[in-house]
Amino acid sequence: MNIVLLDAQTLGDDLDLSILDTFGTVTKYQTTDASKTLSRIEYADIVITNKVVIGAKIMDMCHNLKLICIAATGMNNVDLKAAKIKEIAVKNVAGYSTQSVIQHTFSMALYLLEKIAYYNEVVQNDTWTKSNLFTDVSRPFYEIAGKKWGIIGFGAIGQGVADIATAFGAEVSYYSTSGKNLKHGYPHQNLEFLLKDSDIISIHAPLNDDTYELINEINLPFIKEDAILLNLGRGGIIDETDLSYELDRKRFYAGLDVLETEPLCENNRLREIKHKERLLITPHIAWSSIEARKKLLAGIVKNIHTFLEK
Repeated sequence: MNIVLLDAQTLGDDLDLSILDTFGTVTKYQTTDASKTLSRIEYADIVITNKVVIGAKIMDMCHNLKLICIAATGMNNVDLKAAKIKEIAVKNVAGYSTQSVIQHTFSMALYLLEKIAYYNEVVQNDTWTKSNLFTDVSRPFYEIAGKKWGIIGFGAIGQGVADIATAFGAEVSYYSTSGKNLKHGYPHQNLEFLLKDSDIISIHAPLNDDTYELINEINLPFIKEDAILLNLGRGGIIDETDLSYELDRKRFYAGLDVLETEPLCENNRLREIKHKERLLITPHIAWSSIEARKKLLAGIVKNIHTFLEK
């Protein structure tokens, strides 16, 4: 088999990819610009891609292509209809990052909740040293216990967050973006009520027609002062320009691990907010614990092995 890995850099330099060599000749590219995709996979039997787009026109030119392995759960970078017509198998890997995303959700929540950036600076710049006090309570924070945690999107990750938030002592409710995921022990709320009622809101939904710009200038004002809004679903679920203006207008906090365009663009309005302490952005890393990436690689290997056995 002629195997091409288009964006190995997204898997990390610390991951041993040598197991792929057992299936054939492997060509690895750290990244692949769209202009080079065709030339790199034209003679491939199997292509592994995380975010590199493979559309119908490229498939038309790749006469050997038999299998596309997506090194992710989302499959929106591959034209699935075209692949089906051309009898090219497409396999993703589901569930590998659940625990990693859940953990990062609480990392972001606690960072914002406990004003960690501020208190680290107080120590680093000697403000605490010069204060002659054993403590510093100049930026009060609250506990998760007793607070209301609203979850948008209630798949495996949303449910996992709900269970841990409950263990912290929070009162959990959720909003199903599909309107179908309603059979759970936690109360389901409509979106407006959830935004108005929650002290912490975390998003764990896919990006589709129902969720694109779900959070926008119309409903962002519903969010309480001092509340925390987290997006660990997909960029585009929150209108980032609307969010930037609302963060300037009202004191609440946002943590984003995903953006509509990644990496962060120079002209993104979020770069200009006045109160930068109200915003935490991490570079789409919630999925990427070493354990999760090992599971991802194992899933890719399994998909290739299963395909070749047929």
